[in-house]
Amino acid sequence: MKRVYLDHSATTPLAPEVFEAMRLFLTEAFGNASSIHGFGREAKRALEESRERIARHIGASFDEVYFNSGGTESDNHALTGVFLAARESGKNHVVISAIEHHAVLETAEHLKSLGARLTVLPVDRLGRVALAAAGKALDADTCLISVMHANNEVGTIQAIEEIGALARAKGILVHSDAVQSLGKLPIDVRSLPVDVLSFSAHKIYGPKGIGATYIRKGTKIESLLRGGAQESKRRAGTENVAGAVGFARAVELCYTILETESPRLGNLRQELLARIQKQFPDLVVNGDFTHSLPNILSVSFDSSLRKLDGDALIMGMDLRGVAVTSGSACTSGSLQASHVLLAMGRDMQTARATVRFSLGRSTTREEIAYAAEAFCDVVKSVEAAQR
Repeated sequence: MKRVYLDHSATTPLAPEVFEAMRLFLTEAFGNASSIHGFGREAKRALEESRERIARHIGASFDEVYFNSGGTESDNHALTGVFLAARESGKNHVVISAIEHHAVLETAEHLKSLGARLTVLPVDRLGRVALAAAGKALDADTCLISVMHANNEVGTIQAIEEIGALARAKGILVHSDAVQSLGKLPIDVRSLPVDVLSFSAHKIYGPKGIGATYIRKGTKIESLLRGGAQESKRRAGTENVAGAVGFARAVELCYTILETESPRLGNLRQELLARIQKQFPDLVVNGDFTHSLPNILSVSFDSSLRKLDGDALIMGMDLRGVAVTSGSACTSGSLQASHVLLAMGRDMQTARATVRFSLGRSTTREEIAYAAEAFCDVVKSVEAAQR
């Protein structure tokens, strides 16, 4: 049976070049980067070189990049760390959007138990945060606004430049979850008005278990982990040197091919949509298709026209060898409808009858044709079974 992987927004395979870069630091140069002997110095040198290489690709200084375990930890650190640092000055207001990753949503909810006042910004039917709503929400007590750079479920890219400018004018810190946009969009913190950014390696053909936080110089943020002076006392714990080396190599590879890969993926996504719409012209396309990540296609079936079960669609695709999902991998398997789609105004049944295709570096036109045909067949069979 043919196997087609179209769930690259959940995770990506480790690039061979990344594996080769990591190999030495998994087998021979395995020292603890905090040790002062030769093994430790070798590891420390590789760690700092990796930090510098990542920083260079986002326009940052090497001492503004801090390694951690991934995007979830980075989001937690950004919100909690900034809130705890600002609370002493009396600022306790946190603003987020309704379509953030659960790492942001649940952390923000937790901050309420620590005394935070939380405002959740609505989005329109394309998943965009309204600038007027963002500007109105920011007040004298606001310490942080967190709006993701690009959404992991529908791909919509937010107006971070404009949102950041609104916050900057009021002296408010800005965090953006850039886990999905790293390697797919240009990121330059010299012009992007953000103070904290979150990244993860395994979304860009790097290893799992390693991520990074960009923290602009001068940003007041508390550490979440204690017990060591690693990462300039911002993140205690023995550094994952092999992971950092792999992350840096993955970043380099992504930006080497960015100018050609993004349009290629966009063309494949358009072909996939056209093939499906030919069979189902009533298909609902989720997100801002003209201003979104090039590799994500989220589609739903209007519950007033078709009664379909999203899980049945995904399982049917799996039986045909095609890996897709309904949305975020962190909530797949739950019976809940996507909070992102509900926030965008979809009704519960339509939100549940949703499939996300996320294309990647290995995706071919042949795979797109196969996946589209399989999807159309699955929809017809599921619909027939539910009559």
